[in-house]
Amino acid sequence: MERNYIASIDIGTTGTRCIIFDINGRLVSKSYIRNNLIYPHPGWVEQDPLEIIENVKFVIKDAIKKAKVEKGYIKAIGITNQRESVIAWNKKTGIPFYNIISWQDTRTKEICNYLIGEDYRKLIKNRTGLSINTYFSAPKIKWLLNNIEKFNESVKKNEAYVGTLDSWILWNLTGGIFATDYTNASRTMLMDLKNLKWDYDLLNLFDINDNILPEIYPSSNKGYFGFSTEDSPFKENIPITGIIGDQQASLLGQACYDEGMVKNTYGTGSFILLNTGKEIKYSKHGLITTVAFGDGKNVLYALEGSIAYTGSVIDWLKNNLRILKNVNECEKIALSAGSSDGVYFVPSFSGLYAPYWDMNARGLIIGLTSFTKKDNIIHAALESIGFQTRDVLEAMQKDLNKKITELRVDGGASKNNYLMQIQSNILGIKVIRSRISDTTSLGAAFSAGLAIDFFSSDLGKYYSIDEIFQPKNSESDREKSYKLWKNAVKRSKKWLKN
Repeated sequence: MERNYIASIDIGTTGTRCIIFDINGRLVSKSYIRNNLIYPHPGWVEQDPLEIIENVKFVIKDAIKKAKVEKGYIKAIGITNQRESVIAWNKKTGIPFYNIISWQDTRTKEICNYLIGEDYRKLIKNRTGLSINTYFSAPKIKWLLNNIEKFNESVKKNEAYVGTLDSWILWNLTGGIFATDYTNASRTMLMDLKNLKWDYDLLNLFDINDNILPEIYPSSNKGYFGFSTEDSPFKENIPITGIIGDQQASLLGQACYDEGMVKNTYGTGSFILLNTGKEIKYSKHGLITTVAFGDGKNVLYALEGSIAYTGSVIDWLKNNLRILKNVNECEKIALSAGSSDGVYFVPSFSGLYAPYWDMNARGLIIGLTSFTKKDNIIHAALESIGFQTRDVLEAMQKDLNKKITELRVDGGASKNNYLMQIQSNILGIKVIRSRISDTTSLGAAFSAGLAIDFFSSDLGKYYSIDEIFQPKNSESDREKSYKLWKNAVKRSKKWLKN
């Protein structure tokens, strides 16, 4: 019996997990703990970096205990993480200078508006594939340099590091190795997509010294990122051979390894990636270009549409509007309602991401009548997830000049059968749900395992389908509802400038 394993660590926005996978890509054990979010001011979203480290330690120990894995049988470690979020720390003491600034945070709006006003959009798009937005890392690093005195002083003394969460976790597990991978670096607004190195024109633009940034390596690294220390939760030296941003990990976990394949992960937000192969394809319709995966020999790229609020909209209904007792009842209530009865919900709480990139947009619920019930609003919230996904797929089809015929899906909200049927109805194509919902963790395991020839390069052999959803509505109904959605989005745009 094969007893060798890969450990996958996944640091998401709302939770941290560790999953142990066997050589067939099957889940052996899993541990999960919820992450806390901190909201110091409107638009500010933070997390405690020390809490995140403790959560990582807990899930590693718990997953190993559940799997009853003995020393020597975990052959490699993969790390995947929420991207764009930024953490700065003292490289000698390991003490953070400030909380993690989340990818959802909008405090850097003034920095972004300055860059837009000075017409840096073309430079940044051409070098990085990204749009200027609070979403990405560089404006957050600039904010830290401008506002956190201890960090700025330590930078001058060459005593500071700053990076995305993968670098923070790697540094802690290895006792001081400071590195990142192509996919995470491609989300900072500081890496040149072509040469896969930090871009000095952009570093100068943001006044960032490259000595505070990590070394960039392939996502699947045969040379290893480093080894876990005996003081780590693994209690032994295990090579860390895979680091990959969570959405690229999901693309890999969904076996979307071939050009033209598309996936959507429904989590706190939703992230739709289209594999464009070895071609760096720049979008003309509001998408971003990103590295999908790299193994030292080949680099794959993707077009991506990022949506800030999808699964978190359901949490908002529960915690803010309090029209849900728990998120699990959402499917039952929406199914019972049967429709939104003309209500449209645009959840642009911190602006709109792809394909609109409007930092001044704000959320709205429109189409209310005296007959509107809370069940209709709940239904409209689910539809908003489907409509936002269609916005992105419409842009992808325009960039490709080609129709997309299927969408692979995963993530927590993909378990909602009614939502997946709504999604298929809105798109008018088949929606394919993976049997493994934790495809992000599986993708990180693939990234680590491929580096040591633990897994076959034919990732399709590990993929299995749970269910396929086909559209059940007419094209005329589909187009009529989508037109009304577009009208609602139009009303939410530029709200703060109106």
